[in-house]
Amino acid sequence: MSAMLHEASTFLAAGVPQPTSNAPGDLTTKVNLVLGILAWAGTAAGVCGVLVTGAMMAISVKRGESSEHMSRLGMVLGGCVLVATAGPLVQFVFN
Repeated sequence: MSAMLHEASTFLAAGVPQPTSNAPGDLTTKVNLVLGILAWAGTAAGVCGVLVTGAMMAISVKRGESSEHMSRLGMVLGGCVLVATAGPLVQFVFN
């Protein structure tokens, strides 16, 4: 079965075109600079979000309140994953 899958993947991947990048060099340099700045800003926002959520969880536990901080933490971590994968995906498509 695995030999058949290997043959099928080899056959299907054989005709994949590899286009060349014909974007001007100045444009790609500027796009990479903007993507780098946005990646750093997104990472900083994610770290701040995790810290704020952790502080709110600690304060709520100290007061004896229960709140849905885990859903907030999940949303912050989901945003971190989105920010972390956005740059490489855009660079893969445009480079």
